[in-house]
Amino acid sequence: QLQLVESGGGLVQSGGSLRLSCATSQYSLDYYAIGWFRQAPGKEREGVACISSRDDSTYYADSVKGRFTISRDNAKNTAYLQMNDLKPEDTAVYYCAADLWGDGTLWDAPREYDYWGQGTQVTVSS
Repeated sequence: QLQLVESGGGLVQSGGSLRLSCATSQYSLDYYAIGWFRQAPGKEREGVACISSRDDSTYYADSVKGRFTISRDNAKNTAYLQMNDLKPEDTAVYYCAADLWGDGTLWDAPREYDYWGQGTQVTVSS
């Protein structure tokens, strides 16, 4: 059972930046595609970004392209989501998820992921 732990959320003003981390101490993340999702109150969970397992291809939701960057450090078993130019509409609970041998196909479908973290709150004030 892969356990994922997110960190780095918080309160930031509009235009600010945060970096979220998704870490595991049990297994290497090399074998997993890592996705970041978010869920705002009353809304469905939506895919934000993904980095694939095989070639580190990256995928982004249109709403965050050019502002968010997903990356991974396999030596640290940690994936990151760098979020710049944050907007109030980015406010949500952010989750990381892992898909064994995921290649990015259907990257924004929550059902594709096998393991989920507990979530971290991101609040952007206007």
